[in-house]
Amino acid sequence: MDRQTFEAELARDGYDIQTNTTPGVKVNPEHSHPFDVRAMVVQGALTLSRDGTSRTYRAGETFTMPKGCLHSESYGPEGAVTLFGRKM
Repeated sequence: MDRQTFEAELARDGYDIQTNTTPGVKVNPEHSHPFDVRAMVVQGALTLSRDGTSRTYRAGETFTMPKGCLHSESYGPEGAVTLFGRKM
């Protein structure tokens, strides 16, 4: 899926749209959000760990997380740019 299509779907479905840039190595320890998340990696890669498994998402790949989902995130030296939507 391309960025424009993904962003149009977020807007259509009532998500608040934001972009997050992580410039290099970073680890966000386990946490949750009080909102549903839909995200697309635009550049770089991030590894998302939840439900006992880890998966690395690269440019063009998308993921979703329901409100309250415990997860952690890690970024390698290339960092990542992520387009994401939040919905309460």
